[in-house]
Amino acid sequence: MDRTTRRRRWLGGLLALAVGAGLGLTGGAGTALAADVNNAKNAGFESGLTNWTCSGGSGAVVSSPVHGGASALRGTPSGQDNAKCSQTVPVKPNSTYSLSAWVQGSYVYLGASGTGTTDVSVWTPGGSGWSRLSTTFTTGAGTTSVTVHTHGWYGQPAYFADDISVFGPDGGGGGDPDPVVPPAPGGLTAGAVTSSSVALSWSGSSGATGYHVYRNGTRVQSVTGTSTTETGLAASTSYQFQVSATNAAGESARSAAVTATTSGGGNPGNPSVPKHVLTGYWQNFDNGATVQKLRDVSSQYDIIAVSFADSTATAGQIVFNLDPAVGYGSVDEFKSDIAAKKSAGKSVILSVGGERGNVTINSDASATAFADSAYALMQGYGFSGIDIDLEHGINSVYLTKALRQLSQKAGSSLVLTMAPQTIDMQNTGTEYFKTALAVKDILTVVNMQYYNSGSMLGCDQKVYSQGSVDFLTALACIQLEGGLDPSQVGIGVPASTRGAGSGYVDPQIVKNALDCLTRGTNCGSFKPSRTYPALRGAMTWSTNWDATAGNAWSNAVGPHVHNLP
Repeated sequence: MDRTTRRRRWLGGLLALAVGAGLGLTGGAGTALAADVNNAKNAGFESGLTNWTCSGGSGAVVSSPVHGGASALRGTPSGQDNAKCSQTVPVKPNSTYSLSAWVQGSYVYLGASGTGTTDVSVWTPGGSGWSRLSTTFTTGAGTTSVTVHTHGWYGQPAYFADDISVFGPDGGGGGDPDPVVPPAPGGLTAGAVTSSSVALSWSGSSGATGYHVYRNGTRVQSVTGTSTTETGLAASTSYQFQVSATNAAGESARSAAVTATTSGGGNPGNPSVPKHVLTGYWQNFDNGATVQKLRDVSSQYDIIAVSFADSTATAGQIVFNLDPAVGYGSVDEFKSDIAAKKSAGKSVILSVGGERGNVTINSDASATAFADSAYALMQGYGFSGIDIDLEHGINSVYLTKALRQLSQKAGSSLVLTMAPQTIDMQNTGTEYFKTALAVKDILTVVNMQYYNSGSMLGCDQKVYSQGSVDFLTALACIQLEGGLDPSQVGIGVPASTRGAGSGYVDPQIVKNALDCLTRGTNCGSFKPSRTYPALRGAMTWSTNWDATAGNAWSNAVGPHVHNLP
């Protein structure tokens, strides 16, 4: 599955407008003199919005994401307001200054006006990570102050900026004072525990503006206070915690470690999977599709695959990091949505892989690491199971071992799905197909991705074009006749034309393919030798792209799936 589909879509005319206005991308800066200083005040927003003015109340200071220290600026455009935040900076006449900032988000601009010579501005279309904008300007003979600013673009999501610098001769206001790295916090204590959480507190560190919390050596939280509750933990499990202090100068050494063990608990049980199901992938990130919480996912979906788990430095091990971009106020709110969906009879599972995900399971140790970490996430969050969407190669021997170990831990209610690409299921000798057959007794459904592939061979060894009824039915036939039970086969397609690079089909074609396979009606030129009434159903990427199109896909295909024989 593609985490970044259509992320680079341009607004009509925006690029032309930027070029027409003489805006460039990043520019280089000259060598600084020894006396040069950063003339901007509160450059890292560690003191809130002090020294900064934001139009229409559009600016706010946030603790995540940050580039340096514990805070950054978030500007949120609204209506005709582009979330412009500015500061008047003292400068020297006839002097050259380097202007720079670290930014991320959609369409971020950085500039300086009132220079007395040529005002400057640079911009970037943005992205999910930090990038540096920079340019230079020269002040006029009578210029003693300039206004530096950053802003977003009309109708676009929020942008973030941090560590803004106006570097050059001291304009008389003195440089932004440089903090020193704070000492390591002391007094770390584990307090109340539950089956899925541990309360932590520690002593404040002088000069700190924030703190990083580490669990078993991996940073899991960044907070501004001296206490927090670490959630999403497995029951009856010991964890080691440490804390470090941060400010704009950097991060301290970590505190002495403290160990805490969660209380007993367990998975409250998973709802049974219906005979025919609609599966949808829910995006734990913002790539231009409708951002939604799990509670907003259409009730047509029977299986919701949360996309995606993340890998760690330990081979096979996975973790889950809830993206702030999806709008949850806490992990507990997310867990509550999972529980509510399960109470409504839905299965919420965690997908592993995706277009950019890469989890390596190629040894006994990595197989065990996968099973242990996947089960811990199921216990901690309430996931009903796991979806395997690995698109960068798999080892069927060790992936099979991993899934069998997970099944032994989770029991018979485990929901196990797969989403191979078309090339991965062309014959029973592929690693994906071998894995599916090896775990057939615990496998729920294989929803092959019938998109982003071009023409492929069907089970009759004829070539069929992507996007046709024949393509869907003749390729499904390979799985149906290759050893999978019909109840373990589903049809995976994009929810809209923007959901994949190619392969979108009208919902009617999906319905026709389902009818052809289960009833022998509405077929194209290819007609299977027999029918498969127990066919499991259909899948889509993604519930978010479906919502962007008004849930047209699920409203059309969902009732049809649920009314299959």
